[in-house]
Amino acid sequence: MNGVQTPALYGGIEGGGTKFVCAVARSPTDVVETVTFATVGPQATLAACVDFFRAVQKQHGPVAALGFSCFGPLQLRTDSAHYGCMMSTPKVGWSGANLLAPLRAAFAAPIALDTDVGGAAMAELQLGAGRGLSSLAYVTVGTGVGGAVAPASPAASRLMHAEMGHIPVRRHPRDREFAGVCPFHGDCLEGLANGPAIVARWGGNLDALPAAHEAREIIAEYLAQLASSIALTLSVERIVFGGGVMADGKMIPLVREATARYLNGYLEPLRDRSRFEDYIRAPALGARSGVTGALLLAQALHESRSH
Repeated sequence: MNGVQTPALYGGIEGGGTKFVCAVARSPTDVVETVTFATVGPQATLAACVDFFRAVQKQHGPVAALGFSCFGPLQLRTDSAHYGCMMSTPKVGWSGANLLAPLRAAFAAPIALDTDVGGAAMAELQLGAGRGLSSLAYVTVGTGVGGAVAPASPAASRLMHAEMGHIPVRRHPRDREFAGVCPFHGDCLEGLANGPAIVARWGGNLDALPAAHEAREIIAEYLAQLASSIALTLSVERIVFGGGVMADGKMIPLVREATARYLNGYLEPLRDRSRFEDYIRAPALGARSGVTGALLLAQALHESRSH
């Protein structure tokens, strides 16, 4: 015995509408093993998560805690009989799914749960684009549109977590006819600006369209309405835009410009338009924001129970 304690292992799951990412790590920045697979139905997708962690634990030992950051809406109130269940969601087949039951049946490790954007916001604040700041909003634009603020207030103090993607927006003058793809609201922000809405209108993803295509300006106008609302109502120090729609980097400058136009100098800290270069950013952690957030959830849960 040399007295050196073996670092705890943490498990993280980022559950997205298109793909799930599972990871095992000694810390949120020291990943041992990871896997990515397509999001299908809840039973098969969660079974794949269980299979990954079972295989990894045979090789590396038991996981001390699991963190799960998943698309939603989720029931996050711990006083609810449906805690850990998916609420009504546009993702076909997932409404009502119990996200925690398969993991609890397979593993003794405690599980921390949050939304995918909640986890990503925490990761970017602590380890990414928000390092050195006190507050940050993270917005993902992909299969869905969602947003969260870090640090978060406890779920028990709110009706439920934020659903920023479903806010109503002012229609772009060149986008009046499209009905929107949201099964609940039609032309809410998500119904107009998510990946499926882009494909439905223009036949392909943004990165497949010419750089000067009108789609970029139209989508940027919608996202700028959300960014303006966040700046006006939540007053965070930075807004980070991630997700597949934003991945090619061409949208961030357009969103900055449109947000500056919407705010029109009203907020004094953002009156100088050059401030938007710093205020609206891409994720510093890239595609790893979500799973890093899940690992942070696991680490925080384990440390809180160890003290």
